[in-house]
Amino acid sequence: MIMNTGQFMLSKWGWQLLKLSQKLWVRTSLYTVLALITPGLALLLNDLIPSALGGAIGSDAVEKILTILATSMLTVTTFSLSVMVAAFNAASNGVSPRATRLLMADSTTQNALATFVGTFLYSIVSIILLSTEVYGDGGRVVLFIITIGVILLIVVTMLIWIEHLSSLGRVGETANRVENEAYNAIKRCVHHPWLDANRLQSLAAIPRHATAVCTRQIGYIQHIDVNTINNWAKEHDSQVYICSLPGAFVYKDRPLLWLSGNNKKANQQLLNSFYISDYRSFEQDPRFGMMVLAEIAAKALSPGINDPGTAIEIIGRGLRVLSNWLPENNHNAVKYDRVWAPEVQLNELFDDFFTSIAHHSATNIDVQIRLQKAFLALAGYGPQFKQCAREHSAAALTRAEQAMAYQPDIALLKKLNKQLDE
Repeated sequence: MIMNTGQFMLSKWGWQLLKLSQKLWVRTSLYTVLALITPGLALLLNDLIPSALGGAIGSDAVEKILTILATSMLTVTTFSLSVMVAAFNAASNGVSPRATRLLMADSTTQNALATFVGTFLYSIVSIILLSTEVYGDGGRVVLFIITIGVILLIVVTMLIWIEHLSSLGRVGETANRVENEAYNAIKRCVHHPWLDANRLQSLAAIPRHATAVCTRQIGYIQHIDVNTINNWAKEHDSQVYICSLPGAFVYKDRPLLWLSGNNKKANQQLLNSFYISDYRSFEQDPRFGMMVLAEIAAKALSPGINDPGTAIEIIGRGLRVLSNWLPENNHNAVKYDRVWAPEVQLNELFDDFFTSIAHHSATNIDVQIRLQKAFLALAGYGPQFKQCAREHSAAALTRAEQAMAYQPDIALLKKLNKQLDE
């Protein structure tokens, strides 16, 4: 698992640029621009090629290769798009619609499609230029060499793409992507527990004379530009108390933050520091990753799918992710001294992950046993973990007692539950 903590320090514009770079059309457009520029290199290097070498390669040879590339790449692109759409539908129906966004941002898929589309346009542009006879003998040699390089790139890309297709959209592979995103979000919060600001113990710690700042937008917070907020606070000799973290659903009467100090009048700069969207994202929101993992388990336990094995696997994934939540061991210095922010609570992560699974698996003894064993494992990570594990173990046991009729199964779950008190 690769963890990148730098996203907490991005400005709002940097964040928007990062999200834009994950769009499929952006990478495809870049490859397309490169494909349109490449034939021009042949014109620029025309005079550098010896005339003897230039006469050895005729325009017909290059044009035939380019025609084959144009025809084949159009077919391959159409096929790849159909496979990609089918994989997205499979992931949405069999895993979770929220997990589909990870597949859409997959770099391997984007590189493959961008290469195929870019090669198609490169071939079309090169054929047009050849037909107008703007290339000399030297230009055809350069074009031939570039085309050979493009063919090698296509071969490598297709081999990677074929290997990638074997797992694209599968439940296990998609769950692995969600687990990685949840893990990365957890580690970012561990390294930046209060967004690099001062710790806000609770909302009760906000001064009574502070002024609330609300937004007119309705949606989920995806990113907070704490650096801009801190600079504003320094400039206006104020203190800022963030009360809505990434993942929070905000609306007209829900404050984003509170202002205290000499200047308590917010301006648009503070509101613009919050990136609000119609949906949640994984990067700064560890609770969302845990929620999507729980959705995968719930989907597997639905009557239409009835796959408790996947639910048991997801419990193991959630256990691995939660085991990295140790913010009390972090002693990073405060970077934004004019800002206070709360931290994500461990009990919230437990609620987002275990509550849904316990509800949907109340009648399944295999999943219930795995849940109790997961609680027992997490209890060993410290007092806070043990308290959360006890609460959710008792809740899962109560659900099972109300749903199950076979008493020996209930007795087994009670035995596992009592081990948390030992």
